[in-house]
Amino acid sequence: MTALTPTPAPGTPAAFAALLRAREPLIGYWSVLDSPVSTERIARLGYDYVALDAQHGLIEYSGVLASLTAIDTKGSTAVGLVRVEANDPMPIGKALDAGAAGVIVPLVDTAQDAADAVAAVRYPPQGRRSYGPMRSGLRIGPDPADAHRQTVVLAMIETAEGLANVAEICATEGLDGVYIGPSDLRIALGGASSTDPAIADEFEAALVTVRETAAVAGIAAGIHNPDGASAAKRLAEGFTYVTVASDLVHLEQVAYRHLTAARAAGRGQ
Repeated sequence: MTALTPTPAPGTPAAFAALLRAREPLIGYWSVLDSPVSTERIARLGYDYVALDAQHGLIEYSGVLASLTAIDTKGSTAVGLVRVEANDPMPIGKALDAGAAGVIVPLVDTAQDAADAVAAVRYPPQGRRSYGPMRSGLRIGPDPADAHRQTVVLAMIETAEGLANVAEICATEGLDGVYIGPSDLRIALGGASSTDPAIADEFEAALVTVRETAAVAGIAAGIHNPDGASAAKRLAEGFTYVTVASDLVHLEQVAYRHLTAARAAGRGQ
């Protein structure tokens, strides 16, 4: 009698990796603040993942470690991903050893860049990740086969070169998905700013190219979004995972909205 493989529990790295690789819809949140307590609360809201930004965010390694621990606490529905600061084995390995369920690797321009990212995530002989799973051994490993099954690697498409080479990047063996950085991509396409509407047509065409190329390759396609409505729109278009805004943006927006309401009420008295 053949033993049945147990279904991974929701909110675990194994379940997340399986859903991502099956190209099921996933919704995440972006965190740039070194605030594990608020990150823990966000992780309990129902998001599938919380991505910690170690590239442009205000989070040092100790903050990444603390926030990953916070994401994994009781009541969380999310796994923790890390956008690492560079396509380099050292930051990638440290993020994974700290317990990240996957890494988002910036500035992937070529198939070789993508292959290097995959190699940094996988142990030998599939890759070159150094063995030292520290915290991740409690949740993801410690065996290499378990880590490979439960850990994902996502390559950012955010440059003109990356867009031109997207087919080769998506075909990279072991790559689980691509992730569009819309601000950098819009600038790379000639935008005067990260939100320049003058190149909207070119930008939208690029998104279609990335999304459809990933689908042909059978990997996930994701994109960052300024708000939930935009994320819903991208899911309807066929993106398989979408990230919403960031904690710093929402803190500012909500604080300003309350300030405006309070001032309006005060003037009406």
